[in-house]
Amino acid sequence: MSRIFDQRILLLVISFLTRLQSTKVLSEWKKCGDRECETAMSRVQATTDYLGPDCRYLNFKTGEEIMVYSKLSRKNENLWTGSKGKDFGYFPKDAVKVEEVFIAEEVEVLTKETDFLCLHGDKYIFE
Repeated sequence: MSRIFDQRILLLVISFLTRLQSTKVLSEWKKCGDRECETAMSRVQATTDYLGPDCRYLNFKTGEEIMVYSKLSRKNENLWTGSKGKDFGYFPKDAVKVEEVFIAEEVEVLTKETDFLCLHGDKYIFE
C-alpha cells in the first residue's frame, strides 16, 4: 500500500513540474514585423528535422517551409515563432535558413502570457 502511495506522489510531482514547464515565460521581449505581431516577417526552410520539447514548439522535417511571425529577443534570441499549415509554435533559428525576407525593420514589443500557452487548432490549451 505504501509503495502505491509513493508512486502516486511521484506522478503528481512529475505532472506539476510538466505544467510549470509548459507555461514558463521563454522571454519578456520579442521582435515582430508590426506591433501586433500579425504580419509575416520572413519565409524560412527547415535545414534539419526538429521535434520540440512540448506543445508550444513547432515540429517539422527537413525541407518544410515555415512562415516567421516573431523572434524572441534579449533573454532567448535563439527561438523564433512561426507557422507551418495550421501548426504554430517556437523553433530554434539554427534549424532553418531564410529563403525570403518580407519585413526588414523589426519592432520590439513585450511578450504576453498567451505567447507561451499551447495552441491546438483555434483554441488555447490550459493544462
